[in-house]
Amino acid sequence: MIQWISRILVPLIVSYIVGFGILSRRPVFDDFLTGAKEGIRTIVNILPTLIGLMTAVGVLRSSGFLDVLSGWLSVPASWLHLPAPLIPLTLVRLISNSAATGLVLDIFTRYGPDSPLGMAASVMMSSTETVFYCISIYFGSIHVTKTRYVLPGALLATAAGVAASIVIAFM
Repeated sequence: MIQWISRILVPLIVSYIVGFGILSRRPVFDDFLTGAKEGIRTIVNILPTLIGLMTAVGVLRSSGFLDVLSGWLSVPASWLHLPAPLIPLTLVRLISNSAATGLVLDIFTRYGPDSPLGMAASVMMSSTETVFYCISIYFGSIHVTKTRYVLPGALLATAAGVAASIVIAFM
């Protein structure tokens, strides 16, 4: 039943939107083209930011700086009961989901997905967000420069997600 609903849902929603537009006497295809053009403009505006973030994560990971930084942070992280293998994941997750996924796969390979570290990494991936990526993409696409309390709030939420992942996985 669930599979049937999921297969029929997208065509149903598209049909509803097109039908509503026709009944409202809107030029549906022209509206679609206008939206597509605005979407392309948005992509062009955020593409440099996206490329810069992806390049920065690649450079940090391949240069070994991430490992050095993790070594420096291992003592303060141990005070917070954050295991050393999760430090790079915590840092990279703030910037890039795909790089963090690669680190999670490394943790799975080394420690196993059912280990406490593997479970903590899984919970961390699902309870934290790519803060700097989201802020730069979303606010950059609409040209907002004053984000006020977004960054502190997002970092606080991420810290709560990291703490929850450790508590849940190591209980």
